[in-house]
Amino acid sequence: MTQKFTLNVNGKTHTVDADPDMPLLYALRDDIGLNNPKFGCGLAQCGACTVHLDGQAIPLLHHAGVVGGRRQGGDTPGPAPEKPHPLQTAYIEEQVPQCGYCINGWIMTAASFLATKKKPTDAEIKSALEGVKCRCGTMSAFSRRSSAPQR
Repeated sequence: MTQKFTLNVNGKTHTVDADPDMPLLYALRDDIGLNNPKFGCGLAQCGACTVHLDGQAIPLLHHAGVVGGRRQGGDTPGPAPEKPHPLQTAYIEEQVPQCGYCINGWIMTAASFLATKKKPTDAEIKSALEGVKCRCGTMSAFSRRSSAPQR
């Protein structure tokens, strides 16, 4: 049986009519129409389903679970050509994305980490991004450019 849920995403309020057990990822993609995050491994181990909840990078399929168990707030990276996030700019300059499937996880994880760590070492960046996976092999470029906005 479906219920109405109110979700606050990227500063906008959305009402979703959904089964309480429906994954929040599906509500964001199918009902709200966001292109990010993505369904990756299905186990929240690759980072493709990552969003920000309360300022923290959270893989939706692991922590945020279902629509009925949601928390308020959530941000996803979206196309913002008029005012891109510094990470988006750095990734574009480096021409990091290949297929683009995993970029959501990289940007959300790096942005959350850099919000709390202003001058990270390369080892700290590598550790922070450890849980994000890339199928086409551009991990080193992601890691390299994730420090660019801060340096």
